[in-house]
Amino acid sequence: MMAKNRDLTRIHHHTKIIATLGPASNSPEILEHMIRVGLNVIRLNFSHGTPEIHAENARRVREASERAGREVAIIADLQGPKVRVGKIKGDKVELKQGDNFILDAAFEGEGSAERVGLDYRALPRDVKPGDVLLLDDGLLTVTVTSVEGDEIHTEIQNDAVLKSNKGINKQGGGISAGALTDKDHEDLKTAVEIGADYLAISFVKSAADMDLARRLLAQAAHSYHRPGLIAKIERTEAIENLEEILYLCDGVMVARGDLAVEVGNAAVPSLQKKIIKKARAMRRFTITATQMMESMITNPVPTRAEVSDVANAVLDGSDAVMLSAETAVGQYPFETVRSMAQICSAAEQAQDPLTGADIHVENTSRIDHSIASGAVFTARQLNAKAIVALTESGSTAFHISRFGINIPIYALTGNRLVQRKMCMYRGVRPLMLDTGLDHQTAIQEAEAHLRWRGVVDSGDLYVITSGVTMGKPGSTNTLQISRAQ
Repeated sequence: MMAKNRDLTRIHHHTKIIATLGPASNSPEILEHMIRVGLNVIRLNFSHGTPEIHAENARRVREASERAGREVAIIADLQGPKVRVGKIKGDKVELKQGDNFILDAAFEGEGSAERVGLDYRALPRDVKPGDVLLLDDGLLTVTVTSVEGDEIHTEIQNDAVLKSNKGINKQGGGISAGALTDKDHEDLKTAVEIGADYLAISFVKSAADMDLARRLLAQAAHSYHRPGLIAKIERTEAIENLEEILYLCDGVMVARGDLAVEVGNAAVPSLQKKIIKKARAMRRFTITATQMMESMITNPVPTRAEVSDVANAVLDGSDAVMLSAETAVGQYPFETVRSMAQICSAAEQAQDPLTGADIHVENTSRIDHSIASGAVFTARQLNAKAIVALTESGSTAFHISRFGINIPIYALTGNRLVQRKMCMYRGVRPLMLDTGLDHQTAIQEAEAHLRWRGVVDSGDLYVITSGVTMGKPGSTNTLQISRAQ
């Protein structure tokens, strides 16, 4: 579709949309148009590209955001340990069911139908006879018959074509590789330098992985800018250790691709709901990812199954839904974002605005949590049109968003970095406000903004959370009910 024919009308939705940047979407025009129509967060995939390319992409995102007049967040998604086969002669080989096949950690040559090398040399220590290995996202299944030194002898379970550098998963989990490689250590520093708002850690197994990431981030990050941490849930062990992982991250991504390979496709839908429910109860944000609009890589419209998948992620209470290859290399990146925004909006309209996902949040004695709870309760009781959070750190707006309501939460802050981080939170519309203003003037400016956007008319009620001391993080202690003049 030519640019002149694009409908750039903003589609209002509470669930945030994440798009992966790539050759199909990194032009200034496409970026700006995707942001205008409803894109909230950009994912930079650190499995590809150099530090220089990531820096240039981050610069393009910020410039496109400025032209569109809307802030977006940036996620730096670290590669993590990739367990892959090595190079294959001719780049691919046909394998037949029942044949023997050797995965050889010591093999340096080009692979064949008999043997292929490994980039993860410790794999022979992680498997035993009877284990099932799934290659290329499960398109090839092999059963381990024996382990002899560096050689893993297997029997092929189905006809398949295996290409160079395809991934390997162990059914049921159990691969010992840590979540952060030497490459990730360097990429983490790059992510901080280019101003990423979030850091996604791949193949997390336990709290120890997140603790290491947090310590590395503390060493690399500036005191005034520390990216939030996202744990990607894609290993069996991560499901077993979910609660301890949640304690040490800001949010989780349900990375359904590798997770499905390890636990089986049929288990993923219920796990998705379990992860989202637990994360929201513990006040963590959630991202649902992988193949959400896969057909739109080559088609201008989604399938009905994809529409249902995105809508169900919204109804489950996801903070954000993510696009990968669809926007990175697909033929219709703009149309994909627009379609996803339309689906999110329609699914949210099917919910009661003041009930939303109606998600239980754990009790707490913190003042800001109590103010957030009170704001939601009051908005429900009075049928308020909006909640306004005057916030320095973004904390109160985040905690309000945990209740899954579908009325707009306008979060006004004087900190640009906080504004960008809040782009991830479901239902939150982050805006800049001069926190040097006195308390009453700030509230008047907030109402003027709501009226300008058509959120409230004269006589409408809205709820405000604020701190009497403006501009001080952690000072939210006031809940007010206002009627638009």
